[in-house]
Amino acid sequence: MTGPRRWLPSLGLRARLLVIGVAGLSVGLALGGVLLLGALGWTLQRTVDAEAFRTADAVALLGASDALPDPLPVAGGQLRVQVVDGQGRIRAASIDADRLVPMLSPDQLRAGQRQRLVVDGRRVGLTGPVRVVTVPAGTPAEPLTVLVAKSMSDVRHSLHMVRTLLLVGFPLLVAGLAVVAWRVIGATLRPVESLRRGAAEITGRAGPGRLPVPAAADEIQRLAITLNDMLDRLEAARARQRAFVADAAHELRSPLTNMRTELEVARRLGDGTDWPAVTENLLADTDRLSRLVDDLLLLARVDEQATRPDGSPARIVGPVELGELLRTVADRYPSPPVRLAPPSGPLWTEGDPAELRRVLANLVDNALRHARGEVRLDVTGPHPDPPVPGQRGAGPGQAYHLVTVTDDGPGIPAADRERVFARFTRLDDARARDAGGAGLGLAIVRELVRRAGGGVDLADAAPADPATESGPGLRVTVRLPALVDPEAD
Repeated sequence: MTGPRRWLPSLGLRARLLVIGVAGLSVGLALGGVLLLGALGWTLQRTVDAEAFRTADAVALLGASDALPDPLPVAGGQLRVQVVDGQGRIRAASIDADRLVPMLSPDQLRAGQRQRLVVDGRRVGLTGPVRVVTVPAGTPAEPLTVLVAKSMSDVRHSLHMVRTLLLVGFPLLVAGLAVVAWRVIGATLRPVESLRRGAAEITGRAGPGRLPVPAAADEIQRLAITLNDMLDRLEAARARQRAFVADAAHELRSPLTNMRTELEVARRLGDGTDWPAVTENLLADTDRLSRLVDDLLLLARVDEQATRPDGSPARIVGPVELGELLRTVADRYPSPPVRLAPPSGPLWTEGDPAELRRVLANLVDNALRHARGEVRLDVTGPHPDPPVPGQRGAGPGQAYHLVTVTDDGPGIPAADRERVFARFTRLDDARARDAGGAGLGLAIVRELVRRAGGGVDLADAAPADPATESGPGLRVTVRLPALVDPEAD
């Protein structure tokens, strides 16, 4: 079976639009032509009837006053008038009407009624169909009927001329409009073709680029702007991915190189190798490598789950009591230097307990790495806080608990406080591989806190004291949404 469903999809967009437009235009013009011919025929028919009835009414007035002349005075050569009595006899007629045979047969004539009939013109002496109207006349004692015949040749000729003009003019009109539509559609789709060529060039060179933006402020311009924004985001994502892969490869290479060096040295020394020391160094590098791999896998899972529209199915979210959470984390470290200020009562939030425990552990590890004397843990709340742009779950009137991790180390300059949350970022005083870590701890903290609907801020713990050359320290404040005590009645 062949039809529009088969061949129309095989055409180009320009041809499909043209076919659909021309087909719709043709159907519309055809329906309009039919309506025009119907309206014109009805109007001309009404005109013929009106003229015939005017003549018949005038003759009927003469018959009612018993003043019928013979022949009847009728202007024009297209009208035939007869006046017949009740027995069908012709009492008067126009000069060119038949005086012996009535225009209508006895079975067609309805005495006392106004009629409209179409009869063969040969009965009247005219060519073609003839319109005949009847009007009652005379007196009750002598009823008469006026018959007026009008030729329909002018109506048929007019309809024929209009029909011919439509049959000839409509195809020419459709063809002309099709040519104009082809050029207009081509001009309309030219920006789309430019976008296609631009996309092909970008794909061919496999590098960054931008699509041409049309000057017209229309849907195609908005599409081009949106596509360019998407390309910019994709390029930024590719750049981040390349940098992430390069940094990850570099970080992974360092412990592997250390392990290889340790083993090569041990092999050359032979019996003189201090195997306990080698084992200790290998275990340290293995632990460092394991932590780095775990951090990379965690960030990869966070990134993957953040791009899913249905959320994070693998997370276990529930109420978490922050005081107990801080005690659990603080118990893993000696006191001093880690000191915990327990809250006066239970403070609840909602999140993944493992993720929140990882947040606190990363912050404490980072604080211990830079602290000179002690690290303090504290949690307070709930505090009213305005919504933070870009944070999930932060609405008007949202209450937050504040978890702070404070150290007395050198602190972080204000200009670097946003940069330290980037992945693989280490400041100059933390470049040592053994002590500085891989630069993923704060990046993991920010991602996990965002998933919990909170935020992280860095600030100085106290003003710097030049006399003692002590640093300002660093206070890390984690905002977590407050939750009503689930154990309360």
